[in-house]
Amino acid sequence: NLQESESENKLDGETASDSESKSEFGGSPAVPTSDDTPEVLNRALSNLSSRWKNWWVRGILTLAMITFFFIIIYLGPMVLMTIVMCVQIKCFHEIITIGYNVYHSYDLPWFRTLSWYFLLCVNYFFYGETVTDYFFTLVQREEPLRILSKYHRFISFALYLTGFCMFVLSLVKKHYRLQFYMFGWTHVTLLIVVTQSHLIIHNLFEGMIWFIVPISCVICNDIMAYMFGFFFGRTPLIKLSPKKTWEGFIGGFFATVLFGLLLSYVMSGYRCFTCPVEFNNDTNSFTVDCEPSELFQLQEYNIPLVLQSVVGWKTVRMYPFQIHSIALSTFASLIGPFGGFFASGFKRAFKIKDFANTIPGHGGIMDRFDCQYLMATFVNVYIASFIRGPNPSKLIQQFLTLRPDQQLHIFNTLKAHLVDKGLVGDLEDA
Repeated sequence: NLQESESENKLDGETASDSESKSEFGGSPAVPTSDDTPEVLNRALSNLSSRWKNWWVRGILTLAMITFFFIIIYLGPMVLMTIVMCVQIKCFHEIITIGYNVYHSYDLPWFRTLSWYFLLCVNYFFYGETVTDYFFTLVQREEPLRILSKYHRFISFALYLTGFCMFVLSLVKKHYRLQFYMFGWTHVTLLIVVTQSHLIIHNLFEGMIWFIVPISCVICNDIMAYMFGFFFGRTPLIKLSPKKTWEGFIGGFFATVLFGLLLSYVMSGYRCFTCPVEFNNDTNSFTVDCEPSELFQLQEYNIPLVLQSVVGWKTVRMYPFQIHSIALSTFASLIGPFGGFFASGFKRAFKIKDFANTIPGHGGIMDRFDCQYLMATFVNVYIASFIRGPNPSKLIQQFLTLRPDQQLHIFNTLKAHLVDKGLVGDLEDA
């Protein structure tokens, strides 16, 4: 009892966590992970120093991941959504596994089972909301789906409540504190991984350009910051990541803003990237065909007088989306890296090098998506604040599902409003 009370009193900050791991769990807090570099690369790069070997390994695997990224974009939005789901599950697995390794000696009852059950509950809630929102007519057409949609939130709450009761029933006197600790661990992981991956899906429905440009900006910043830091880095940036330098941070910023402008210019000319991803009820498939909005139509802008003498132009033709891309690339360069710093602090807290060793030279999937999740949240907030307006097609879909008397009431209200505005008269005259 004395030893248990002493360990309870130490739970404060990093020192408490370390001492708890040593005294109660009998070892290091987690099993360090290492990169499994393919034997082919090891033999080919055996004559290089570790610094240059790591450079080549990271470079080759980066090109491979970029190639895979292009392939899944080519395969369309459904494949992209599936990949996002798979990445979410893998990231959740990596974080939960770290917690399981930390407390593995205690063999906490139902910990892993409940963690995956809560993942299922949260995904059911979020994706059910998305299905109801974007597939409204399909849901209303099918009786089972209509019932599930009507009581979706109640079902979601009932599922979560079941998991909550299971957790309470699994409590063991000897492990109370640790079980509540891991309960919190699971829920924070769900908040970070599942919620933000759900926002990625919402961004994708606004148009693939809102998915591709932000992700590409984060990738570009990661690559260019590494390149500038590798060749020119001298000044340390932050203690959490000793290899990060100010030279890499600043160089990555300018390179990413320029890259965002160029990529946005190229993609804004294609409807398959700019049109919202919508569900066609006639063909029961996704469509990305529309009349481009003003964001994706070339417009002429006056160049500030200060810059006219430098560039020699008075005006420039560009897409309005390119202006928004500056905000996206700036966030990816200045704020996005803090997602990586946060992940670095997390890994240092548990004395691990990477979240996993899935990708040689890069670590786990979570090591590659730590900045992407933060970026996805920003893009979603940005769209909601500055871009998205009411969607007429969704309003009409909901209007058609109302009772005839409700539809007539809305029609009369709308007609009276248009008459007051003078629009109905103009339309009738036309």
